[in-house]
Amino acid sequence: MSTLALLHTSAVHVPVFDALRDEDHPGLELRHLVYEELLGRARESGPAAVAGATRDVIARALEEGVTAVLCTCSSIGAVAEEAGAELGVPVLRSDRPMAAAAVAHGPDIVVLATVESTVGPTTELIREEAAAAGREISVRTVVADRAWPHFEKGDLEGYYRVVAEELEAIVEGDVIVLAQGSMAPAAQYVASSVPVLSSPRLGLAAAASLV
Repeated sequence: MSTLALLHTSAVHVPVFDALRDEDHPGLELRHLVYEELLGRARESGPAAVAGATRDVIARALEEGVTAVLCTCSSIGAVAEEAGAELGVPVLRSDRPMAAAAVAHGPDIVVLATVESTVGPTTELIREEAAAAGREISVRTVVADRAWPHFEKGDLEGYYRVVAEELEAIVEGDVIVLAQGSMAPAAQYVASSVPVLSSPRLGLAAAASLV
């Protein structure tokens, strides 16, 4: 049976993707790889600092028989895709389908993040997808840095509440992109006047097609 490995930097993503698999892709075999230290190092020193470690994780998964890898961390998504290209295994960052969808929504894109380390990678990805689509865009970024301490303490309700407050405050733009998969549930807490996109469901659907 084909197996999709999911590379996470937080265990909080495991039940989220299991639930999405059960809803949308029953029978898909998932293998969760949780390496929280990769995000910590990427935040401190930049994604390039964890390129080798990320490649090692993917290489071990490949040796264990996985068919493809979905990286659910936007901060290390680019280095994960680069590692996949080197190793000859399909690796997809979960926010790539979201970025493509955002570009299709319209030129005025707002990126909402809760850690600074994900702003650059997400913005670069959106611009990459816009270039591939031949579209001119503008990207505005908002960092809800007061949300992240809630996440680090395991206070997910508090985390979602702060993200929802930030969402509600954004009233201009064609679409809002939630830069981290962990932010996705916050969209349920508010009726935003601007369309909101998150990565987990779109990313899993695209990765499932790889296996």
